[in-house]
Amino acid sequence: MHPVETILALLVPTTVLAVLAKKISVPYPIVLVIGGSLLAFIPGLPAARLDPQLVFLLFLPPILYAAAYFTSWRDFRDNLLSISLLAVGLVAATTAAVAVAFHAVVPGVGWPAAFVLGAIVSPPDAVAATAIAQRLRLPRRIVTILEGESLVNDATGLVLLKFATAAAVTGAFSAGGAAFDFGLLVAGGIAVGAAAGVAFAKLERLLDDSVLAATASLLVSFVVYILAERLHVSGVLAVVTAGLIQGRAVPRLWTPKMRVEATAFWDTVVFVLNALLFVLIGLQLPSIAAGLSGLPRGTVVDAVFATLAAAVGIRLVWMFPGAYLPRLLIPAYAAKSPKPPWQWVLLVGWTGMRGIVSLAAALALPVATASGAPFPGRDLILIVTFAVIFGTLVVQGLTLPSFIGWLAIGTDVAAWREERQARRALAEAGLSRVDALAEEHVLPAHQIHAVRQELVDRLRQLVPEEPGDPVPASTPERVRWLRSESLTAQRERLLELRQEESIGDDTLHRLQHELDLEEMRSGG
Repeated sequence: MHPVETILALLVPTTVLAVLAKKISVPYPIVLVIGGSLLAFIPGLPAARLDPQLVFLLFLPPILYAAAYFTSWRDFRDNLLSISLLAVGLVAATTAAVAVAFHAVVPGVGWPAAFVLGAIVSPPDAVAATAIAQRLRLPRRIVTILEGESLVNDATGLVLLKFATAAAVTGAFSAGGAAFDFGLLVAGGIAVGAAAGVAFAKLERLLDDSVLAATASLLVSFVVYILAERLHVSGVLAVVTAGLIQGRAVPRLWTPKMRVEATAFWDTVVFVLNALLFVLIGLQLPSIAAGLSGLPRGTVVDAVFATLAAAVGIRLVWMFPGAYLPRLLIPAYAAKSPKPPWQWVLLVGWTGMRGIVSLAAALALPVATASGAPFPGRDLILIVTFAVIFGTLVVQGLTLPSFIGWLAIGTDVAAWREERQARRALAEAGLSRVDALAEEHVLPAHQIHAVRQELVDRLRQLVPEEPGDPVPASTPERVRWLRSESLTAQRERLLELRQEESIGDDTLHRLQHELDLEEMRSGG
């Protein structure tokens, strides 16, 4: 079966499994991985081989771009130190810890191959972390850190993998050269992404069609990634940077209709890509298990448990000094960023699920070294990588709800309060515009009441007020115009609140979407 036909055929079981996940209230990545593993053993089912280049070129750019687009820049910036410590420091520490553990139980593969495995399983997965954290409605600060970490850590892990693989293939390694190349990849990726994001923002001013705008935004994710990779810098960081810039620019550039339709388009694209990826992970089990035939079972078991223990354990150990030491050493940071509760720190430590990037990286390993010898421990690295992905997704993912209940982590009161204050500010802005137009006598008083009453009722839901008098019906066309004026004022005020940093981008996108839908319902 052609690869494209295989992917299309997988959409049917993928959809069924996603519906099942919703019915049983389990995060869909977990159900899809388990379901894919079971589907793989159905007799007569064509083998679904996962092409690593397909993951890195077709799947990864739009997923990262969309995740970055909906990330609040304010919250990302405020938690940048925590995110950096996880996305760079913890990834490097995990690479080393896994290498040590793997080499201890399988000394025959050598240190370069051990570091290859460490780099492969070091970055937690962006899709798994976001899908599970958002479904469980965790406090926004936790979600921001998890999403921010998963946006950046792939770049760190892939760069470390590049150096470790080169050492395993050629037998040569230069720490100084690796550090310089790492800095160049990071800086270059950010620069390419920033330039592309700004250029696309200018181009978007010329687009006035929803389909063209959504298609162009999808193409940008691919173009940015390919351009960065051709320039030998980080494509991951380039896409993330471009997505963050677009998340700031689009709310001012697109019309309500464009934003609503593009959001629906992106929701569909990202879900389909994510769902296919997790099913494909499960479907790789038979081909990966075939590599067990030439390996001692005891060695495989030891390697799996040692790697899992190292990957999960180093994250838990890292979390507390990583969260509290910077605040002890940097008073200014402590004043700006309050110390998180220990329950939050422990929870972030338990959310290091691995995913598709790790598996694609393992599958992309060369078969032979420069001398023509087989790549050391390649089959074992593949098996251990799959076991780490499966173990962290299923065990950690399924236990997260109970873990959250045990830690007694409540709802995000700060986010709720911020959104409530923003809603009140929007209603007041709309009411102010309506009252100003009423004073100018642009419409008869009886035609003003319907729109004004809607805003007054909205304010009453936020702050108790005395009920007002009933108002007569008014001319639909004039009321539609008045409502449009009110919504315009609310959107302008919403953008001002973000500019003032009274709200984050996530709150802006949510409320702006509501205003856009309201305008479309009213015929605007």
